[in-house]
Amino acid sequence: MAKETESIEREIEAARNRLANTLDELAVRADPQRIAGNTKQAVVAKVNQPKVKYSLAGAGILVVLLLLLRIFRR
Repeated sequence: MAKETESIEREIEAARNRLANTLDELAVRADPQRIAGNTKQAVVAKVNQPKVKYSLAGAGILVVLLLLLRIFRR
């Protein structure tokens, strides 16, 4: 009976340790600053791709030209 109790206590302690590790990992993953940093890195990486970069530059030039056209037509 004593061995069964010790075995159960060891299992409970192991389960507590696993739970604590899981909670620590979740806390790291759910950190808002970390999530924001990862999102920022992903957006910057996407924008730095030549296809996206040149498309955005072209769209920006188009907007500026349209604004200038509108200003000078008045």
